[in-house]
Amino acid sequence: MNTNSRWTEIKLRVPTGWQELVADSLGQAVCTTVQIGDHDPLAAPAPPGSTYVRTYIPTSQDSPAWRSALQTTLQDLATRVGVEELGAIEATYTILPQEDYANSWKKSWKAFRLRRPNGSLRVEPPWSALPDRDGETRLILEPGGAFGSGRHATTRTCLGVVLERLRGEERVLDAGSGSGILAVTSVLLGAAQATGFDVDAVATQSAQELAATNQVTDRTHFFTGGMESIPSTSFDIVFANIYSDVIVEHAHRLAGALAPQGWFAFSGCPSHHRDKTRDAILGAGLSIDEERRRGRWCTFVGTHAGQD
Repeated sequence: MNTNSRWTEIKLRVPTGWQELVADSLGQAVCTTVQIGDHDPLAAPAPPGSTYVRTYIPTSQDSPAWRSALQTTLQDLATRVGVEELGAIEATYTILPQEDYANSWKKSWKAFRLRRPNGSLRVEPPWSALPDRDGETRLILEPGGAFGSGRHATTRTCLGVVLERLRGEERVLDAGSGSGILAVTSVLLGAAQATGFDVDAVATQSAQELAATNQVTDRTHFFTGGMESIPSTSFDIVFANIYSDVIVEHAHRLAGALAPQGWFAFSGCPSHHRDKTRDAILGAGLSIDEERRRGRWCTFVGTHAGQD
């Protein structure tokens, strides 16, 4: 950010569990940095059951039209996921002192580890100083707006599945890849190659940058497109950490991309969409081996029906 400009902070109080989807919506607009959580120890924390999401725009861009567009974005998100309270979120606007806020959001994003019997994963930003541990795989992730910072319940669940199930040399498809975290992590853990796509070009760029940061561009391919652009080849692993209504609509396409002996992990399903999503997955000829829940979110893991 230009330190000579004035910046406006937009703060939203978001119901817990929905903060990353809201942050994703902000990050795909004209906003710059999107920050989740409390970063000022002197400020009052968010009320119970909610989390603050903040973004920053040049004060010169702040206008009634911009604010109206933001509310439209939130309402569209609420309609898409079927949660009315997201459309009722109100934003507060504060003009900040003339100071460099380019790195302020880094204070709130912390590295984390996932451990499973088969191995462990460390997800950290470039400036983190966590010590190395034997046998630990490191994913370097510079947090941004694109969905997939690793901290959302659905993403963490899918990362755990990868640690447990990936054996090496698999071909991976990440449908709705967002920041590319699942595809890149799979390759870091030993997958032969990973292909990811997203309808948002900003997400595609983020995924490509993540692959470059982690030095796996030679084994990853990301492109912009929807479910209709799923490659005709088959994949040993298929991820879909996206809106559950998209999974429902395209379950047969996703099943068609899965190799006969492959496995899938579909997530992004809030608990009130669980039955409809589960029925669509089973109706596409897939078998659900396990259903994992983390808070209000459901993740379905399985194979083709009838697979031994």
